[in-house]
Amino acid sequence: MSATTSPLPRIRISGRSFLALTLTPEAPLEDWLSALDHQIARSAGFFAGKPIILDLGMLDAETQHLADLLPALKERGIRVMGIEGGDRSWPALADWEWPENFAGGRASAEIDIPEDDVPEAPGPRTLILESPIRSGQQVVWPDGDVIILGSVASGAEVSAGGSIHVYGPLRGRAIAGIGGNGEARIFTRALEAELVAIDGFYATAEEMNADQTSKPAQVALSGETLTFLPLT
Repeated sequence: MSATTSPLPRIRISGRSFLALTLTPEAPLEDWLSALDHQIARSAGFFAGKPIILDLGMLDAETQHLADLLPALKERGIRVMGIEGGDRSWPALADWEWPENFAGGRASAEIDIPEDDVPEAPGPRTLILESPIRSGQQVVWPDGDVIILGSVASGAEVSAGGSIHVYGPLRGRAIAGIGGNGEARIFTRALEAELVAIDGFYATAEEMNADQTSKPAQVALSGETLTFLPLT
């Protein structure tokens, strides 16, 4: 009797691109970090969940407090995915967890950071949007939950201080719990997102649980790991 051999499964490979932001610190670092804190306070959620490249090109091995720079960024919820412009042999960088840098990539024009409007009076805790969020649109709501009765298109981004509820497919980016709310969650009728994040911890499409893709799902934060659960 001869054994039958099943055909090997097809390996499917596709491309996906993301915009990585580049931070270029300047000396003195204390002043630069103060300016960064001021910008974060004016633009809640701008850095949350976004891949960041740290460019050390304007610093050198003798820059004061250089060793504390990477931990200071992590404390502010900025997750560095690549480092360039510096040298691993610098003594101040000896204790850094040096991430592997991205290959290739082209520099783009400087990005203007949007500033959040400061309301004269406290608004409602929940923002309800009845229209779909189209590609290129950005919704930032640091005061509570965001409920979207339609879909979130690829290339769109929704950020909320609380949870995010999407009654249609979620194909863009959803960033919940900005400002330190680890109890926030993301709910959607069809999980097809480019990126999801809660309290600064995020996962790209390739890192999501394949069993929940294109199905009703919820995303929660467990420790420092995002978990993907069925939405029943």
